[in-house]
Amino acid sequence: MTTALISGPTIEPVTLADVKAHLRLDTPDEDALLQAAIVAARVHIEAVTRRCLIRQLWRIYRDDWPEGRAVPIPLSPIIAVNAVTFYDIAGVARSWGPEHWRIDLSAQPARLVAKMRPAAALYDNGIEIDVVAGYGVSSIDVPAPLRQAVMVLVAAWYEARGTVGHDFAGAIAPPGFDALIAPFKVRSL
Repeated sequence: MTTALISGPTIEPVTLADVKAHLRLDTPDEDALLQAAIVAARVHIEAVTRRCLIRQLWRIYRDDWPEGRAVPIPLSPIIAVNAVTFYDIAGVARSWGPEHWRIDLSAQPARLVAKMRPAAALYDNGIEIDVVAGYGVSSIDVPAPLRQAVMVLVAAWYEARGTVGHDFAGAIAPPGFDALIAPFKVRSL
């Protein structure tokens, strides 16, 4: 199973103004640096928690349908499943409408459950599932601890810039960061 981001979030979970107030900065001198840090912090938190913070469109590619009727969705939280498409041996797309499946949001992870197990696709990555994931379209939809975690991480990176290379910046968690994100981590078995 492969996942690909089709359309990323249009906003961030915290604004530049939020971060500047948190850091007590008044000038626009470092706005570009802070904006980049906000994006990097969101991406880092999404990777660590395995959750999408703001509404995003993802495509899941599968070679075949798993045994049974259910396909686990490796993204969280799920807003909607927009489309399920099968490709035949010639690469011709066949839409598989929602009358053939339902989304089970009570399962962890969420899963797409077929009413009847479909025939296997006859093409590499022959099944595409388009999923909308995230807490919502607005920053206020994101739980407060995750928004605070973004600000804590941005503040730590801002204060310690140059101390740690960019490739290790996410490896050093500032005090309180782990506690903020711990309840939101999606665990794998």
